[in-house]
Amino acid sequence: MTTAAARSGMVAACSRLVPGMDLFSPVRLGDLQLANRVVMAPLTRMRAGASGVPNDLVVEHYAQRAGIGLIVTEGTYPRFESQAFVGQPGIVTDEQAEGWRLVAEAVHARGGRIVMQVMHGGRVTHPDVNGGRRVEAPSAIAINGAGHTEKGKQPYPVPHALTTEEAREVRDDFVAAAERAVAAGLDGVEIHGANGYLLHEFLSPASNQRTDEYGGSPANRARFVVEVVTAVAEVIGAGRVGLRISPEHDIQDAVETDRDDVLATYGTLLDQLRPLGLAYLSILHREPDGDLVQELRRRFAGPLVANSGFGSVTSRAEAVQLIEAAHADAVAVGRAAIANPDLVERWRGEHPENEPNAALFYASGAEGYTDYPFLVASQS
Repeated sequence: MTTAAARSGMVAACSRLVPGMDLFSPVRLGDLQLANRVVMAPLTRMRAGASGVPNDLVVEHYAQRAGIGLIVTEGTYPRFESQAFVGQPGIVTDEQAEGWRLVAEAVHARGGRIVMQVMHGGRVTHPDVNGGRRVEAPSAIAINGAGHTEKGKQPYPVPHALTTEEAREVRDDFVAAAERAVAAGLDGVEIHGANGYLLHEFLSPASNQRTDEYGGSPANRARFVVEVVTAVAEVIGAGRVGLRISPEHDIQDAVETDRDDVLATYGTLLDQLRPLGLAYLSILHREPDGDLVQELRRRFAGPLVANSGFGSVTSRAEAVQLIEAAHADAVAVGRAAIANPDLVERWRGEHPENEPNAALFYASGAEGYTDYPFLVASQS
């Protein structure tokens, strides 16, 4: 692990390499040239209906936020079994791909950049969510809790433990989804390896109790994620691929409480991905400027998108500090991006912000989705 002195040296070097760098300066993440360093975090909003096809409301939502340097879409399922939420969009059918094409065109028309987060929900789903299909996971261990389904809240079932061959079929579906996303006009993809969903379930020793090549040691638990990301990068180009991880987030029973094991697992993961030259690594962690995140950044040796995430709302002050102290190359922002479609303009001018309405985050209509006022409207 890097020492404080070493980290300070790295920060100083980064600052010298990019004089005048701030939150509103341009940045390049792989093949993605961004106008500013604000990234819209992937935000589950469940507005795509039963078909999983992005509709006009979804198109409007993303187009409104095109001023953000990079939009990362909500988690989008690459196979029907992997759907985690009612109303979640997919990238499986031609109709879904066409819906995403309209989203990409609308964002690009306003000068924005957008990548699709490809997400397999793993055991965080139910047959009454994914159309009666099986629930897939690394091991046959259920989450201790209940999830929302079309028939109300129900306990999570014991999932089917993927065989080695089935796991590789899932890998291939990630690749096919990435191909569809790029063909539909999105600028790239972010592979979701965080928040207790399938890829994170392989990484966590609490959810992965396999004894084959995908389980046991830190290297084995990292193997499947390496294979998925590598396969996607080989097909669409590494410069269009990001990876999101959330070490020590301890959510949805993907528990990681042993710091040494965490560093061994994620360090191995990033050591193996480093030669690919991915567009970026996005890390959700309560201490984005702390030892763990900065060590993983060093191991990755590419652009870092930092996200302090769930525990507290990311503020303008925190985002500015992370960039100016060179702790990250860009900052992912969630709730502020929900409530402020013109977030970058508000932050650049230090204008007042709209407050997000959490009660409407997962509703079904325009309210709390596309009706937040823009700065000009709020000042008129």
